[in-house]
This record gives sequence, C-alpha cells and structure tokens, in this order.
Amino acid sequence: MDLQGKHALITGGGTGIGLDIARDLAARGAHVTITGRRQEVLDEVAGDNMTGMAMDVRSEEDVVAKIAAAVKAHGPIQICIPNAGIAEGKAVHKTDMEFWRNMMSTNLDGAFLTIRESLKTMRDTDWGRVIAISSMAGLKGLPGAAAYSASKHGMIGLVKSLAADYLGQPYTFNAICPGYVDTPIVSRNTASISERAGISEEKARAIMVNSNPHKRLIEVSEVTAAAAWLTGPGSQSINGQCIQVTGGEM
Repeated sequence: MDLQGKHALITGGGTGIGLDIARDLAARGAHVTITGRRQEVLDEVAGDNMTGMAMDVRSEEDVVAKIAAAVKAHGPIQICIPNAGIAEGKAVHKTDMEFWRNMMSTNLDGAFLTIRESLKTMRDTDWGRVIAISSMAGLKGLPGAAAYSASKHGMIGLVKSLAADYLGQPYTFNAICPGYVDTPIVSRNTASISERAGISEEKARAIMVNSNPHKRLIEVSEVTAAAAWLTGPGSQSINGQCIQVTGGEM
C-alpha cells in the first residue's frame, strides 16, 4: 500500500522493532516521526521521510506537547505505533513500588498517552491504524516477570476496548505479540538473567531462545512484516486482534 501523505508516529523508534517498522513505513511513502529518550540516537538513525523527536512516554506533559508539535509539522497522525517499553523480570516478593510504577508508566501509561493524543487528529481523517507492540507475555503469564506481564496484558485490554469503541469506523486497533526477538533487549536480559540465576550468559540466552516454540530468536523483520500487513490493503477487517509472532505459541 502506498502510504504517501500519511503521518506515522512510532515510540521507541530509535532501535530494534520500532526502527525497523519506521524504515518500512518510510520506504512506503509515509512520513514517520520516531520518538525516544535520546535525541542523539534518533538523529543518527533518522533517514529519508523520518524525523526524530525526543519524548518521554512516562510524562503526560511531554507526550501532549511533542505529539502536538509533530502534528503541526507533518499533519494528523494516521498510523500510531506505541512501541516504547522496558522488559525486565523480577519476582513479586522482590518487586517494590518504584519498579512496578516505572514498568506501568513506561509500558502501559505510555501506550495510553500516545494513543490518546494520536487519536485526537486521527479521528478527523478517513483512515487510521493503531498497532500496539505488546508481547507473548500479554497473552500468558511469564515466569518471573509479573509486572512486565501485567503491563502487556493491559495494553491488549486497551486495544480491544478501542476496537469496540470504533467499530464501523475507518480505524483499526490491533496488537502484535512477539516472542523473544533478536534485539538489544535480549542482549540486556541475557546479562540480567545470568546475574540473577547465577548461570553463564550462554545458558541465559538459551533460556530465551528455547522459550520460542521453534527454538530460535524471532527476526525483527518478521514483526515488521506483521505491521506492514496491518497497514496494507485488505487489513480493514482485522480489528481488536492479537497477532502472535511467536514461532507457534498456542
């Protein structure tokens, strides 16, 4: 689908899944605003049809101001992809409120604020797509990661409710739920699991690889392909769904 003239907003767009989706959308003609916490990272990766904008999804004030600025510069947002998130595990009895609130404010509050502000302009157009990047942890409990799982379950509840709110209108709301993807997050978690469990980093990485049913890490391009489908022709009846990119998770 030619996305010429459409404005896409992707949070956490400076690396990994967010950046790969941004590049795909830009190649298909959309102007893509990518956000993240560090402007220098965004400036390094922004290419043709892409603009980097530092934004902290945990701050309502910042999200409201920055999305308004993006809309002023590039028009209404018609593709909204809340992707910014943190993935950390911690046993519940070791989880303090600071850890819990940071997880929720980043993963869930950030998605809510991003979608809310994007909808304010999307609703004035004749086509729109909201694609939340959730996780397999949004569909089942992930051992040792109750806070993370709860935040991703919340994203899915938000998406399903919005799909119900806008039935019959030219906007769809879906979530992509990947398993373990070959991104810098996996590399960081490898070191974290190794330290917490007292095992080698090789064994820690194997835990994540073997958690995917097909026993390999998912390529970022596989998640991008799912997002491309949801923004492409024939996707208008895909609404309120959780698209699993997990290698066979049932």
